[in-house]
Amino acid sequence: MANQTETLKHLEDWLRDAHAMEKQAEQMLQSQASRIDHYPTLRERIEQHIVETQDQAKKLEECMTLLGVSTSTMKDTGAQLMAFGQAVGGMMAGDEVMKGSLASYSFEHFEIASYKALIQAAERASKPEIAAICKGILQEEEAMAKWLAEHLDETTRKFLERAESDDLTAKK
Repeated sequence: MANQTETLKHLEDWLRDAHAMEKQAEQMLQSQASRIDHYPTLRERIEQHIVETQDQAKKLEECMTLLGVSTSTMKDTGAQLMAFGQAVGGMMAGDEVMKGSLASYSFEHFEIASYKALIQAAERASKPEIAAICKGILQEEEAMAKWLAEHLDETTRKFLERAESDDLTAKK
């Protein structure tokens, strides 16, 4: 029983972490999408993922409600502040769209790993409904990571073409 209690505690903590992670992702994606002018395909996919991300945060709140725990305001606020700092830093870069694309790709893989851990914890804690929710979110994160991977070459080529023509708008 003590082992399952420990697993349940980890599950609760990791759900709070994932919720903060999704809040951070939402702010990062919104900031990125608001500044993309010359990459409409990328902007459109980011806007789609913002909606998915908002829904994911709600699903995580549902998971926490099932366990009788609440979100962590401190973790959510800290994550949002980190996202703000990343957004401001990216705005100053001459290759903002590229830095954003690379950061998004990396962040998606961080999210994928987080959901895989959550699924294992939920299954071990005998919480199949939470495991099922996390599996659904995992599929969305994997789809976004795959999309980013499939479009990175195109985004890079377009950026380089715009940059070579001395177009100051290449970065966004």
